[in-house]
Amino acid sequence: MKGIGFGKVILFGEHFVVYGNASIASGISSHTTAELVEANEPGFKIIDNRDTAAGYKEKYAEAMAQSVKNMNDAVWHLDFDKTPVEVTLAGDLYCASGVGASAANCVAMARAVSEHFCLNLTDEQINQCGLEGDKAYAGTPSGIDNTCSTYGQPIFFRNNLEGGQNQMDLLEVGKPLHVLLVSTGITTKTSDAVRILRENKEKEPEIFAEIFNKAEELAHQGKDALATGDLELIGQLMNQNHELLKKSGVSHTYLDCLVEFIKKHGAVGAKMTGGGRGGYMVALFPDAETQEKAALACEYEKFKFMKATIG
Repeated sequence: MKGIGFGKVILFGEHFVVYGNASIASGISSHTTAELVEANEPGFKIIDNRDTAAGYKEKYAEAMAQSVKNMNDAVWHLDFDKTPVEVTLAGDLYCASGVGASAANCVAMARAVSEHFCLNLTDEQINQCGLEGDKAYAGTPSGIDNTCSTYGQPIFFRNNLEGGQNQMDLLEVGKPLHVLLVSTGITTKTSDAVRILRENKEKEPEIFAEIFNKAEELAHQGKDALATGDLELIGQLMNQNHELLKKSGVSHTYLDCLVEFIKKHGAVGAKMTGGGRGGYMVALFPDAETQEKAALACEYEKFKFMKATIG
């Protein structure tokens, strides 16, 4: 039995979404697979064959085990000592901070478990598994990563801070978005970046009130620009979003350097994406040809990157 979980990119609003701000994100074609078979030894054994940044698997080994427990306690309710399984993780999603890799493996495992044990879980239940599993990695995740991983489409997302259903509107894209996701190679915990932003916000509440208001405005402008296919405007808004993330303390010197590098190679906009403090940046190009030229420049510099199209 095999399950799949899509990677993700956040175009607008990461980190701010934790506090109830709007965010725009999308699943990408790169994905994680989970192939599940019966096992002879009791328990839930995981064989991790994913391509990852240095130190990624070691850093998250404990969180992965906890994520399985979270999903089982919340949704599956299975006894793996009596019905042991072995799960092999693979796929073409290069796992590093910022592309929803943890949520992707949770969703992939949830789908494989559902099929193997005939649980017939709906997409919304799979999405709930992804959220519960991702808590082991991110502390208090917004829910955006698991939603993108489950549905694989562009979404306008808002976290319901009162505990009700999150807003999730599927978006139409006026023109395809040709993007590159470039990795810093730095593995970080999203929970660390969330803590840094929270501490900074508590120290300077007035400054961060302005930052959060501007981030909300950018998300709505981005939604309109996506609908009309105004790539130049989308790029400008992405650039502004990156500046807000820098001010919030969740970017990284290497991320900022990559942003400037990719702009020199034809990107109309670029920003960190995901947890920050390392991980990935995303760049938008006016067309596939420019995207390909920038990819060659990244390859020449030996950067790890993924090409993707949204919409």
